[in-house]
Amino acid sequence: MSATTTATAATTRTASVRVAEAQVHYDRTGSGPALVLVHGTGSGGSAVNWGQVLPRFTADHTVITPDLSGTERTVDDGAPLTVEGLAAQVIAVIEDADAGPVDLLGFSMGAPVSAAVAALRPDLVRRLILVAGWAHTDGDEYLRNLFTLWQRIGRSDPAAFGRAVAMTGFSRGFLNAIGREQVELLIPNMPPTPGTLRHVDLDTRIDIRDLLPRIQAETLVIGCAQDITVPVENSRALHAAIAGSRYAEIDAGHVAFFEKEYEFVRLVSEFVPAT
Repeated sequence: MSATTTATAATTRTASVRVAEAQVHYDRTGSGPALVLVHGTGSGGSAVNWGQVLPRFTADHTVITPDLSGTERTVDDGAPLTVEGLAAQVIAVIEDADAGPVDLLGFSMGAPVSAAVAALRPDLVRRLILVAGWAHTDGDEYLRNLFTLWQRIGRSDPAAFGRAVAMTGFSRGFLNAIGREQVELLIPNMPPTPGTLRHVDLDTRIDIRDLLPRIQAETLVIGCAQDITVPVENSRALHAAIAGSRYAEIDAGHVAFFEKEYEFVRLVSEFVPAT
């Protein structure tokens, strides 16, 4: 692994680290104990997932946001993704930033990746937060069909893909509350780029059930009661499978930190206090 670092703003540093065939980029912002945020499906990576909520944590934490393979900033060989391969990228970022042990939060696809990091490298993870995640796709016909539908729409109708993702990413009440104009602005946020479709392909194959018993970190699982993308039963199952874990539920759709930002920040901040 080799790293390069450049300053991009007064409070943010951008770095990259070589992991196998990937040059993985990550940002480091703020000061205090390290909090690593692992994004979900989408080529926009951290910018799309964490842009709104990240400033809520940087006053008390050094927030590290990797952009994993499949995102626009990280270049690799284009091979099919694996949970273990993405977990290796998160591990490399933590080691390159000299930040471990860290508090590690994974959202959606980032939840099984973060769980794998905690299982494979318990020395690097102090506390673990899994948001709107799932343990396996095979055997869950809803998830398998949803992600297969995303794959097919993404290849044939990019505008419909964006609309489908927005429709399942947020609760009906939230979409109606923000109104048509704002809903239409959500549609282009996750275009079906080749990288995004690589993520969706991985989503169809996720299975971390054998890793969950190996997690030693203090763990909080956050489910989203109105989640249409990854139904809340999946978060409840993660909680049941991780010994000693805590569970909290937010009455929101999949992107709960967007719909219920203050509740999300409160839950995370209480679990990973700065002191």
